[in-house]
Amino acid sequence: MSRHFYTLDVFTAQPLAGNPLAVVLDAQGLDDAAMQAIAREFNLSETVFVGEPRNPVNTAAVRIFTPARELPFAGHPTVGTAVLLAHLRARDLLASQDLRIVLEETIGEVVCVARHRRGEAMAAYFTLPRLPAPAGEAPSAEALADGLGLDAADIGFGAHVPSVWGVGAPHICIPVASLDAMARADPFKRRWGEGGGPSAYLYCPQAVQAGSHYHTRMFAGGWGLAEDPATGSAAAAFAGVVMAFDKPGDGEHMLVIEQGFEMGRPSLISLGLEVEAGALRSATIGGSAVIVSEGTLRL
Repeated sequence: MSRHFYTLDVFTAQPLAGNPLAVVLDAQGLDDAAMQAIAREFNLSETVFVGEPRNPVNTAAVRIFTPARELPFAGHPTVGTAVLLAHLRARDLLASQDLRIVLEETIGEVVCVARHRRGEAMAAYFTLPRLPAPAGEAPSAEALADGLGLDAADIGFGAHVPSVWGVGAPHICIPVASLDAMARADPFKRRWGEGGGPSAYLYCPQAVQAGSHYHTRMFAGGWGLAEDPATGSAAAAFAGVVMAFDKPGDGEHMLVIEQGFEMGRPSLISLGLEVEAGALRSATIGGSAVIVSEGTLRL
């Protein structure tokens, strides 16, 4: 049976930057082993498999695989799939108005909004299906530094200390004091995420690009990707870090998170926060995406 696929670059407005994604359409009939094997074949950070929704009012059911495991939720697959389905199913309408896309992921229904402004790349944002929550105790600064090839003095800044947060998948959120230390961090020093454990999500208050609020890197060799160019699920978890340590005031806040610069795949992720009475009420993840290729799987 032939199955159509597309690849996109997500969290970028330019091809060959951001985080690459494969989306396989018409995935009915593929079992878990077949989907995992196809994800290994593409060997991208994630591959999405699109099927018919269980609830007919929704847009599609999707499953998300890294080369090594299935994820219940991930950000760049959600943004990329929302952009692609809006483009394929309602291209003319997308040129004149925003479109609501609802994806049934393992974590639950994820509500997205796709948009395409004249002269700009296609883009989408989604509301987090659940708010970030603590997901365990972080290792010590010394242990984290050893696993990253850094010094203990490189770990932490201001009020920020290592913590573990998750929205579906857990991430050890590791504050790193400088861009120099970020550049020295070694994604191969330890196999982060092994056995289904958390990734290492490094973040720094210094940024390469003007307008960015945080510079980040994500290591998860145990998930099949030593380093990820852009990680929407980690940015979603990072909302918990921002609330815990930066304590933003009531109202709406928009943060730009840069990632992938060390890999030559610069990516920009928009993290929106709605804070009420000192608590996070909702959060969004968004960014641009561009279609790079399309083809046919002959399986």
